[in-house]
Amino acid sequence: MSEEDIKALKKEVSQKKRIATEWASQIHDLVEDRLFNDYDSLPELARQAHQACLEWAEAKARLDATGAA
Repeated sequence: MSEEDIKALKKEVSQKKRIATEWASQIHDLVEDRLFNDYDSLPELARQAHQACLEWAEAKARLDATGAA
C-alpha cells in the first residue's frame, strides 16, 4: 500500500471517528437538555451512533492491518 493510500485511509478513519463523536454529542445533548421531551428519539440516535462506531472500527481495522497505524 502506498503512502498516499495510507494517508487517505488515516483521513477516512478520522472522518468516521468525527461522525461517531457527533452522534454521541447529539445523545449527550438530548440527555442533558431535553430527555423528557424527546426520549422517543433516543433509540434512533443510539442506532446511528452504533452504526457510525461500526464504520469507524472497520476503517480502523483496515488501517491497523497496514501496520501504519
